[in-house]
Amino acid sequence: MSLTLPEPFLARTEPLLGDAAAAFLQAMNDTPPVSVRWNPYKTAGAPDGTPVPWNRYGRYLTERPSFTTDPLFHAGAYYVQEASSMFVEHLVRSAAEPEGARILDLCAAPGGKATLYATLAGAEGIVVANEVVRNRALTLADNARKWGIGNMVVTNDDTARLAGLTEWFDIVAVDAPCSGEGMFRKNPDAMTEWSPAAPQLCAARQRQILADAWEALRPGGLLIYSTCTFNREENEENVAWLAEHYDFSDAGVEVPAAWGIEQTEAGGIRCFRFWPHRLRGEGFFAAALRKEGQKGRPFRPKARKPLFAEPSRRETEALARWIAQPEFMRFARIGDTYYGYYAAPYGDIRTLAEYLHTLHSGVCMGQLFNGTLKPDPSLALFHDLIRTAAPEAALSREDALHYLRREELPSPEAFNEGMNLVTCEGYALGWAKRIGQRINNLYPKSLAILYK
Repeated sequence: MSLTLPEPFLARTEPLLGDAAAAFLQAMNDTPPVSVRWNPYKTAGAPDGTPVPWNRYGRYLTERPSFTTDPLFHAGAYYVQEASSMFVEHLVRSAAEPEGARILDLCAAPGGKATLYATLAGAEGIVVANEVVRNRALTLADNARKWGIGNMVVTNDDTARLAGLTEWFDIVAVDAPCSGEGMFRKNPDAMTEWSPAAPQLCAARQRQILADAWEALRPGGLLIYSTCTFNREENEENVAWLAEHYDFSDAGVEVPAAWGIEQTEAGGIRCFRFWPHRLRGEGFFAAALRKEGQKGRPFRPKARKPLFAEPSRRETEALARWIAQPEFMRFARIGDTYYGYYAAPYGDIRTLAEYLHTLHSGVCMGQLFNGTLKPDPSLALFHDLIRTAAPEAALSREDALHYLRREELPSPEAFNEGMNLVTCEGYALGWAKRIGQRINNLYPKSLAILYK
């Protein structure tokens, strides 16, 4: 079925294409490529698929499988992500030192780029993934738990609140809410939400977010600006506005011509355009800018009653038994629930948890009862869980789907008495508890697959 693009959209876009307009229209009727980004903390070796040129862990698939019915998807082995958007890894790795950095993703839901940044930051760094819309922020938190690295803090705040963290971040990413023109092929319903007025309305909103990003970024830090749209108002014109009103310079990112990415310029800043007729990906725009100027007055937290309570030595020992490398972890109690954090960014995480509306941070360990941990579902997905902490119930894909649907599980003989770590093909999914001949499926109701 041919894709009928809105005439006002074509009138605006064809001048950007020149002689390539016909090739663009043909590509918009091609089947969109399918791509995933593998989780290097959970997978070993080179995964299947054709590599995405600009991302080490990105792979194109030959066809679109049913991700919902793939246990490895629920285990956080990979993230289903559009290939063009994976380009932000190349920008960050080319223009910054992400390992150990403080990274802010201001518009982070549903979490594709945020989990990518978390992979880059590693155990020494921290990623604050913010989303202003509550329901989208909850989805973002679920995806952060599934990714299972432990260096993410998911917040549900207005970007102006994040601007109060003055000059605190080394890298700030703004994947701005936009008119969505680049998604017309992949999601034709996006065309019904588009109007000729949308680009200007979105551009004004984006500039406010970018102004907040400036405040949060330290001098010398890196700003990544991106959209999934084609028009100049939301792309080059916003970059030119940044260069005019703020002290930014080009971050100096080089891109091989073989990748097929169009390079433009705005206010002395290199910009990168992704067109579906030039490469295997959807419409995307990105720019990398360096903040110049002298250091001002960076954020300093005010003293207040601590949110985190320090566990006792006995409690710490009980928690450490569940972690493969506990020497690199710090533990804390919030209410009656215990959490684990990488030691390096622990102080930063404590500061953020007391300043921002935090939905998720680190890894939720669970609750202690007489020195015995009742593990939280998040702990099963944590990459540094020690696999001998509980007996392993290795399920086939078919039985794993029963588990993920919270259905009746196979015969009790597949489980040991007490708590079991449920796995499929070596990937952890969650917990189940055997009591005699009964198996209690402990997979969260909120995450369960709802259809057959």
